[in-house]
Amino acid sequence: MYFNGEVMSGFVALMRRYVNDYTNRQCLEVCDEIMHPDYTLRMGEHVLSGRDENYKPAAQKQFRQFPGLCLTVNHVFTNGKRLLMQFSEHGASREHGGARAAWGGIGLYRWDGERLLENYVEQDYLSRRRQLAQDAPVPVERPALAPWDTEVERPDPGLERWARQFIENGGLETLPASAFDDGASGGAPVVKMLQAASWTIDDLFSAGRHIAFRVTQSGRLVADSGLDASVAGRTGTLYMAGWLEVCAEQVIQARVIRGRLGLLRGLGQGKNG
Repeated sequence: MYFNGEVMSGFVALMRRYVNDYTNRQCLEVCDEIMHPDYTLRMGEHVLSGRDENYKPAAQKQFRQFPGLCLTVNHVFTNGKRLLMQFSEHGASREHGGARAAWGGIGLYRWDGERLLENYVEQDYLSRRRQLAQDAPVPVERPALAPWDTEVERPDPGLERWARQFIENGGLETLPASAFDDGASGGAPVVKMLQAASWTIDDLFSAGRHIAFRVTQSGRLVADSGLDASVAGRTGTLYMAGWLEVCAEQVIQARVIRGRLGLLRGLGQGKNG
């Protein structure tokens, strides 16, 4: 339920503008209205800090490659100060002869009560690269029924403590394969990619019985990771963003997007796409 009136529900209204007015219209001028000048995007090892000098040029590059880019919202929850949005982007790439793709993403957003300040995000660029190489798009994941009617839910410090322990003890590797990457759209992701040496929680918040997280995992690439077998055993870093829905300390729903292409590139094997 709402617990602080219009100020809290305004975050959802701001994200509606982000999706409909900015991204799907490809109108960069809207960024000036919905993002702070110091807006920072963090994806994998990359940090784009500064709305005008770094973020907008990167967005324009994406729009040039996908002139008909669409963003479909799959899931939203918020505690008023923080918001998670799971989404699918889809379109045809000019750089691949019009080949089409649909790929997932999860972002953890922060605002100041008026404009966006920061976003931890991961997108499934490995799935996108594979689709574009064959012009074999996967289905767009099921859209949220009423994302802009999402109500604010209170944070739960106890649930956050439980979730930190769950993640740090490797609990994400107990989730089904369909929770990861393009598994919900017919892909076949491997759950365990690294023999983990460490799990670092970069960001985590709760809203009701939902947990949002961004995690950095370090370790050695396992032989059946689904990536290039020639780099198995080498040390790498895997970034992931996701959400859990928890009831009585049991995960009842989950979704995780991992930076698999970034892992490959860090091992010297990734290509553009």
